[in-house]
Amino acid sequence: MNILVTGSEGQLGRALRRASAASSDRYFFTDVAGDDTLRLDITDAEAVEGFIREHGIGVVVNCAAYTNVDRAEDDAARAELLNATAVGYLANAMQKSGGVLIHISTDYVFGGDPYNTPCREEQKGTPTGVYGVTKLHGEEAVRASGCRHLIFRTAWLYSEDGANFVKTMLRLTEEKEELKVVFDQAGTPTYAGDLAGAIFGIVERRLFEGREGTYHYSNEGVCSWYDFTKAIAEYAGHRRCDIQPCHSDEFPSKVKRPSYSVLDKTKFKTTFGLAIPYWRDSLEKCIANIVKKR
Repeated sequence: MNILVTGSEGQLGRALRRASAASSDRYFFTDVAGDDTLRLDITDAEAVEGFIREHGIGVVVNCAAYTNVDRAEDDAARAELLNATAVGYLANAMQKSGGVLIHISTDYVFGGDPYNTPCREEQKGTPTGVYGVTKLHGEEAVRASGCRHLIFRTAWLYSEDGANFVKTMLRLTEEKEELKVVFDQAGTPTYAGDLAGAIFGIVERRLFEGREGTYHYSNEGVCSWYDFTKAIAEYAGHRRCDIQPCHSDEFPSKVKRPSYSVLDKTKFKTTFGLAIPYWRDSLEKCIANIVKKR
């Protein structure tokens, strides 16, 4: 089978490249830029349809997105273009070809209500900012197209690659003697390698057949950004930094982030029969890999 991965220069795209190295399927890794990928602008509907037709693509894994939550507030048109309009182009192309679209969404489609239990797939989206709104629009575009699809909502993604919270906190806890981190926002960190492995397993074993729909995937467990940072410093051995909890309003932002966006993963586990690692175990593994590269 021929498989297209968009946004392959990002964290999840790079993790999928590693996961798929031994596959007998043929993968096409694309991005708008990058030395190691084919170029494909997913905001060009004709280019998208032409690429899928020319290469006989059976599955698209869409990792491309506008993910800068704060900047999106001032760049709503661009965020809508990448997170919704372009997603619709991919979905319409796959509807015409009869293939499957695997689309990555986010916990930020929730957050407007004071949840205190894990969010389920059928729960109404209540985004609090432009990023979440545009990602919700992307999901709606996929469903409206009528294409065969799997939507995976994930949260707090990090990896050994690119810029992310783990790498930022590794630097700050090494450089600073004191650090304040919010403790009133709860969610679940997700290691991109785990999500990539799950997606790869589903594609490799064709588990998408007859299982179309929306699913949640993040690592197991729950924590605050403060707890997350404490664990990062612990595994990195950065004991000199005094990490203190603080409230979100001590760090003014253009967008209100979800105070509780833990994802319920029961549907994913029962449908695909795949185990999900605990967040601290995956974090320890990722930090070990980062340290090894230094």
